[in-house]
Amino acid sequence: MSEEHEVGPAETLTPGTVTGAGPYAVGNSGGELFAVTRRCRHLGADLAGGKIDEQGRLVCPWHQSAYDVRTGRMVRGPQGVFAKIPGLGAVFRGITRVLPLGRGTVVERDGCLYVR
Repeated sequence: MSEEHEVGPAETLTPGTVTGAGPYAVGNSGGELFAVTRRCRHLGADLAGGKIDEQGRLVCPWHQSAYDVRTGRMVRGPQGVFAKIPGLGAVFRGITRVLPLGRGTVVERDGCLYVR
C-alpha cells in the first residue's frame, strides 16, 4: 500500500482551495478533488500556495503557470517577464507532456481527507 498523507477535514477543502499534504498540492477544482506533486516545473515554486483560476486550473503562485489538475500538464507557461522570452512557455508545456506533475488519489474516511 502506498503512503498516505492526511489533508484534513473534508469540509475545509471547499471549491477553489488548495493546500499541501506531504509531497502533494491538494485542491478542489469546482467540486473535483485533486492531488498533484507540489513543485512547479518552472522554478520549483510550492503549488500548495497556488490558486484555482476561473477555468479550474491550478496556478503557480510565483509566475502564474497554469496546470490541468486532471493530467498534471502545464497548459499555460510562465507569465510576467518570462512570457516575453520566445518559446519558453512552449518548452515547459512540452516538458510536462512527457513529465507531467505526479498525481495522487484523494480519499475520504470518517470526514477526513487523505492523499496517496
